[in-house]
Amino acid sequence: MSTRTLPGNPAEVRHMIETGEWRGVTAGVAPGFVQANLAILPKEQAFDFLLFCQRNPKPCPVLEVIEPGQVEPKSMAPGADIRTTIPKYRVYNNGEAAGDEDDVRSVWRDDLVSFLLGCSFSFENAMLNAGIPLRHIERQHNVSMFRTNIETTPAGPFSGPMVVSMRPVHHSQVVRAVQVTSRFPATHGAPVHVGDPEAIGIEDITRPDYGDPTEIREDEVPIFWACGVTPQAVAAKSKPPFMITHSPGYMFITDWRDEDMAVL
Repeated sequence: MSTRTLPGNPAEVRHMIETGEWRGVTAGVAPGFVQANLAILPKEQAFDFLLFCQRNPKPCPVLEVIEPGQVEPKSMAPGADIRTTIPKYRVYNNGEAAGDEDDVRSVWRDDLVSFLLGCSFSFENAMLNAGIPLRHIERQHNVSMFRTNIETTPAGPFSGPMVVSMRPVHHSQVVRAVQVTSRFPATHGAPVHVGDPEAIGIEDITRPDYGDPTEIREDEVPIFWACGVTPQAVAAKSKPPFMITHSPGYMFITDWRDEDMAVL
């Protein structure tokens, strides 16, 4: 099913995900509603991870923390089950991706703490409303994401490179793109880099580490935003014993409105 024929109501989309009716990339889905990255860790590592997020608010802005063993995001999506309402999950054992899952009930534990983190998909509706086209939405594929040479600030065992998402923008709209996204600090906010990919350690812009390649035309400039896939790159380096995340590009769709996250 195309994202263009999906319902605009987040609860209805979550139901379609939970029943297996739809499991696609969530860019452009339920426009106007906040989407969130997911990281789930045992209680033993949860404080250090929360501290890591506090020290790295650009890639890891915390929106909600769900208490150990609980599965309902009571603030962002009352009644939802965090184990079944993301289109695709990724499970890590000792920093190694064990594979992607449609739901994670089979590996759920009573000591798990869930973190919902801000996602740049949440400011894309504002970009579109400002007349800034987004090619990955037009072509209905995943946004391009890259590991960079920008190091995060460590906390406990957690450290590693920042991941960024990239969107090409016409050179005449670069300033506007920065202005629009700066209004959404809780969902990554302003870009961390504009222009030359090699300056942040990206050697080949046509080969993203996560997501799909995105064409950059001659009159366009690549813009890079901090990305909530950063915890997955951190997991690969820090090797926590067990961790569950969303699969990159497959987000949790909340009941919160994008504009409620904006600052004037």
